[in-house]
Amino acid sequence: MNQIRLEGKVAVVTGSGRGIGRSEAMVLAKEGAKVVVSDFGKDAQGNSLAGLVTDEIRAAGGQAIAVTENLMTAEGAERTIEAARDSFGGLDIIVNNAGLRGGNPVHKLTEEQWDTVLGSHLKASFLMIKYGVPLLRERGGGVIINTGSEAGLGMVFNSAYASAKEGLAGLTRCVAREQARFNIRCNLIRPRATAGNTGGGDWFAKNLAGIWRPFVQSLGRYWIGERGHAGWDRPAPPDSIAAFVTWLCTPAAQHINGQDFFVGGDEVALLTPPQFVSTLYHEGGWTIDMLDRMAPNMTAGMVDAFRVPNPFDNDD
Repeated sequence: MNQIRLEGKVAVVTGSGRGIGRSEAMVLAKEGAKVVVSDFGKDAQGNSLAGLVTDEIRAAGGQAIAVTENLMTAEGAERTIEAARDSFGGLDIIVNNAGLRGGNPVHKLTEEQWDTVLGSHLKASFLMIKYGVPLLRERGGGVIINTGSEAGLGMVFNSAYASAKEGLAGLTRCVAREQARFNIRCNLIRPRATAGNTGGGDWFAKNLAGIWRPFVQSLGRYWIGERGHAGWDRPAPPDSIAAFVTWLCTPAAQHINGQDFFVGGDEVALLTPPQFVSTLYHEGGWTIDMLDRMAPNMTAGMVDAFRVPNPFDNDD
């Protein structure tokens, strides 16, 4: 098919200097979107990553500009949004992909690591939405894609990262509910990508196939369900993730709002939001003695699904 699905649309993609973000910017541009490539990183030679991706898009016949603002500040986020308006006349799509990672056991996690991770993922995404929504409304609606992670389901040594990502899940649902009447949709993806989104080469993929494999399999078994097909526990190439993100921005997905998707291996999966599984009710409230008698009716058969083998058991 030679259909151009996003012709005339304007998109901002944060963290688009490499990996998933770069692929998202490239695919959006291929589908006709004018792209603001947002990334403050540089390569080993000191070249702007945003500038390099912008050059790639233009060389392929697309339209793009590079922005290198710090999105953890209100000023930086606002200037990035303004760049879309000033260069392309408005804004239709926001893809929040940027973020830094800082891993440590929770008792060794520093306040600085916490603030950096929460700021780069959750605060930056909030600020981009805050300043972007008025422009989306001016265009009669638009699409926001936030980037979560399966780490938010409980990956060890990732307390800050998981907290930021699950914060994004809540932010997604709130924005979807309050902005739907303005024809603005907001969805979350949880990508399991090959390395490169952090410049790590094959490190992530190598560990998925090696010492991390039992741990990743436990994630699937306890949180995503049994997998009867090959390839579910592999990472997905960034282009595959970018294709799904781009599809969510097209008219074909205009009914999809406030949803949470996993994208990895050879599959895309829809996750359900938190919901009541079972309930106990007692008029007038509860005492500990009552709970001793009745709580087993709700928790019978429950096992500690988080006490599973993982490659970090020997680390503290």
